[in-house]
Amino acid sequence: MNYIKGDLIKLFKDKHFDVLIHGCNCFCTMGKGFAEKLKRSYPEIYKIDSLTTKGDKSKLGTYSICHIKETNQFIINAYTQFHWLYNFYGTNDILVDYEAIDNVFLKIKNNFSDKKIGIPKIGAGLVKGDWLIIESIIDKHLQGTDYTCVLYE
Repeated sequence: MNYIKGDLIKLFKDKHFDVLIHGCNCFCTMGKGFAEKLKRSYPEIYKIDSLTTKGDKSKLGTYSICHIKETNQFIINAYTQFHWLYNFYGTNDILVDYEAIDNVFLKIKNNFSDKKIGIPKIGAGLVKGDWLIIESIIDKHLQGTDYTCVLYE
């Protein structure tokens, strides 16, 4: 995996990436962390997310997609966690679902292997996933594609 420091949203707006992938819960909230910032910059991704069924656990390991027609770019709402609520009450629960990450990145590889992909540290922030595990899952599926993790600076 390639790493750079910067602002993933700004890099995406500047067309450094064709595809931006971020992790979402299954409750159509996008109310904290990177998802909230992305929602403010691209409100249409929240509209796409809201078309899915709120609280549907079967979304885990899938994604919804928003095509930015003006620039021919894509933002992927990757459903990598079921819930969000518990960590905000001070628990140390790991809410990211590693199997969901595995399934969603397999699908992404099959559908976007010819695109330049940018990601944040999906699942390693507020939902407390182990980045070494997540990184190995992403590397397994995106090997041979052009993908970069942007470390917020």
